[in-house]
Amino acid sequence: MNLHHHRRGQPLARDAMAYVLAGGRGSRLHEMTDTRAKPAVYFGGKSRIIDFALSNALNSGIRRIGVATQYKAHSLIRHLQHGWNFFRPERNESFDILPASQRVSETQWYEGTADAVYQNIDIIESHDPEYMVILAGDHIYKMDYEIMLQQHCESGADVTVACMEVPRMEAVAFGVMHVDGTDKIIDFVEKPADPPSIPGDPDVALASLGIYVFSTRFLIEELKRDAATPGSSRDFGKDIIPYLVKHGRAQAHRFSASCVRSDEEPKAYWRDVGTVDAYWEANVDLTDVIPELDLYDREWPLWTYSEITPPAKFVHDIDGRRGSAVASLVSGNCIVSGSSIHRSLLSTGVRTHSFAMLDEAVVLPYCHVGRGARLRKVVIDRGVRIPDGLVVGDDPELDARRFRRTDKGVVLITQPMIDRLDL
Repeated sequence: MNLHHHRRGQPLARDAMAYVLAGGRGSRLHEMTDTRAKPAVYFGGKSRIIDFALSNALNSGIRRIGVATQYKAHSLIRHLQHGWNFFRPERNESFDILPASQRVSETQWYEGTADAVYQNIDIIESHDPEYMVILAGDHIYKMDYEIMLQQHCESGADVTVACMEVPRMEAVAFGVMHVDGTDKIIDFVEKPADPPSIPGDPDVALASLGIYVFSTRFLIEELKRDAATPGSSRDFGKDIIPYLVKHGRAQAHRFSASCVRSDEEPKAYWRDVGTVDAYWEANVDLTDVIPELDLYDREWPLWTYSEITPPAKFVHDIDGRRGSAVASLVSGNCIVSGSSIHRSLLSTGVRTHSFAMLDEAVVLPYCHVGRGARLRKVVIDRGVRIPDGLVVGDDPELDARRFRRTDKGVVLITQPMIDRLDL
């Protein structure tokens, strides 16, 4: 450890760089990621998914951040430029957007998550951080990375892997860490049919969250070794971590130790909103009286690009034509005009017109809902214009023919689907 930093009593986060892997395609979100990368997908009314990892880094005290982008990156890069451009080099802060720009070879995009870091080693070295915190840009959670950094230093590990305790048979969808009694990782299995349990707790397994801490010098050596290894897929989860479990010292860090919770949050919250069902559910859950995720926690704010908008407005007060929203989140610049909104989430700039009814609807920015439309259990993509009188959520077969309907009955609506309707 670099003692002169430690003697000053400075948090380790000040000597760390957060590196966010935000190239994800997010194909299980289907049409929602036709025009944007998964980290750029809207969440919670006015944020994007990537804002959670970035806010965690900022709130943890990390002031050097790099974001590697690849797939359909335009809206993500624009969001980062609008919302995250307040870092100042003269305060030893930096914010680098690192698109796959064929910097290493003319033909090469980022091949895997490790390659997305390897191709930018020179940029990392120019900032000279002591530690690297590698993050996925597409999960919803609040976490203090300083606590994980401290554990990494104290344990003397080569890599520390953040893990979440999950019921053992739910772990089949994750990379699972098999640990000994000191949480040293002794085996790493990707999506196992029979996950190993935690010592002393046969019903619980440790699932990797794709959050890693390394000392920078060690990480760079490992990336160079991996890049020279024939047949490697250049990926942290598939190559680097399994190699270090076998040949080095890999330590598990339990998310419950560093998860940030307000007084209102009963348990550690972490979600991969990578399917339409999971995305809809996580957004609608925010309408609960006491939601599992507290967006109102001033101690750990969710930073994002905040558009300058007028307040939300509710108009008309006639029976049957009353602008109202119950158990809902309504963002700025929304006008609820003579329509009733229940257990729904309206993002910035949504307009709903007279006699429309929305129930359990997740509506992305700048949508218009026409008069008399009745929509239940829907996700409406940005900018969609819902025609007058459209009914969704009553007839499953009709919904499935017109739109994308999931097995759980959530209907995703995009403008091209509306344009194809024969109304």
